[in-house]
Amino acid sequence: MSGAGDLRQGLLATLNVAAAGIEDSFGYALGTGVNHVALVGAMKSLESKGMVVSTQLQREVLQLTPEAEGYAAAGTPEYQLWLAVPEAGITEPDLKAAVGEAVFKIGKNTCMKNQWLQFDKASKLYTRKEALVADVVGEQLRQIRDTGAESVDPALIKDLKKRQLVDLGTQTYFSIQKGPKFSVVLEEEATDVTKAMLADGSWKTAKFKPVNLRSLGADIGGGHLHLLMKMRAEYRKILLEMGFSEMPTNRFVESSFWNFDSLFQPQSHPARDAHDTFFVSYPTPPLQVPEDYLQRVKTMHETGGSGSIGYRYDWKREEAQKYILRTHTTAVSARMLYQIANQPGGFKPIKLFSIDRVFRNETLDATHLAEFHQVEGVVADYGLGLGDLIGVITEFFSRVGIKDIKLKSAYNPYTEPSMEIFSNHPVLGLKEIGNSGVFRPEMLAPMGLPPGVRVIAWGLSLERPTMITYGFNNIRDLFGHKVKLTMSKHAPIVRLDKK
Repeated sequence: MSGAGDLRQGLLATLNVAAAGIEDSFGYALGTGVNHVALVGAMKSLESKGMVVSTQLQREVLQLTPEAEGYAAAGTPEYQLWLAVPEAGITEPDLKAAVGEAVFKIGKNTCMKNQWLQFDKASKLYTRKEALVADVVGEQLRQIRDTGAESVDPALIKDLKKRQLVDLGTQTYFSIQKGPKFSVVLEEEATDVTKAMLADGSWKTAKFKPVNLRSLGADIGGGHLHLLMKMRAEYRKILLEMGFSEMPTNRFVESSFWNFDSLFQPQSHPARDAHDTFFVSYPTPPLQVPEDYLQRVKTMHETGGSGSIGYRYDWKREEAQKYILRTHTTAVSARMLYQIANQPGGFKPIKLFSIDRVFRNETLDATHLAEFHQVEGVVADYGLGLGDLIGVITEFFSRVGIKDIKLKSAYNPYTEPSMEIFSNHPVLGLKEIGNSGVFRPEMLAPMGLPPGVRVIAWGLSLERPTMITYGFNNIRDLFGHKVKLTMSKHAPIVRLDKK
């Protein structure tokens, strides 16, 4: 009886002649030489059709311990030790190497006690004292495993318990009787309409298995975080630990006013033309900026203020109200700084951060894409300076595991002084990973921030530190349409070398 159908047919044939049914499914399985688990599966199949009924029962039986399960398969330690000794003898180090330290330690005493082996002090060799031995304990373990303990010598069972090779366990078995729809003829039920059934018309008379609408469906594999999102979660956790609060970043489409003008970036700046920015032609809602603030920004651009002479050009509202895909999350920082400057109760020092996607019309290469994730931190307080900025940058990058950073002076329209941040990639060499600076008074004064308030800020892409951490040579292998979905499923846990 090898197949499921044979098992079911055999059960039906036995029940047909057994008035009391099958009282012990485990005993029946042993008597017929079938696997008990397979037998229970066949029984459940017949029970679902009403052909048999069963009662689940339990009893205490001797069971092998995990250690004994290994001995039942490979032989007891003493038998393994005896087998490993060649006719010419073997030294103790070689014998330990052959069977392992644990088997040697456990099996040595029993081998000597049974006089299976002997040790010659002169030659320092173990040799066989018995030419042929029987692994009685191993055989009894296999018998207990396969058939139970009924035929095992009670004295041996006592010794096995002493050696902690067997213990009492619970065995589940079933009594099986005829069901209300019992029949010795097993009719196979179709589970689906096949092409052959449609061709020969047999589907019209076929008996179909009922559909169980209450059964649980197959588990649906859950989603997996992309490696960048795992890194983002780690960065977010670090910034929160440093006392920063997260800014809202749910605005991919931004006006040129908040993205450029509020940052004191002139309307003639090259970064604002179509070669660097993605412009949005629809929708184009009206520019929603408080008029007094807009006029102060306009004045600052045209004639200056706070010690600046401005850019000396005619600022145009229609240029400021052009909508774009935001080129940096500093547009979010500008909105937040304006809100902080004009909140009830006046200005209060604050630390803010954001991590989200930005878009730039870049030439694609190994380290640039047209979109990427930007991490930005902003600190607003009285009397801040370049030393505070360097300290915060150093602390942040140290916490994310990038301890070897280099700073280089740079120019930004909205920060002065400004610094570019570099770090070493194992393959690409020294690469820029971020930018930083102290926001200019020309940007802060129109917002209404008090004169003594300084704002330091830094920004970096999420992609480049991830490339450095995981050794990616090409950003397109990390993010983009060429990345396989399985990468998210099998991506390793983010482990940053924090101090």
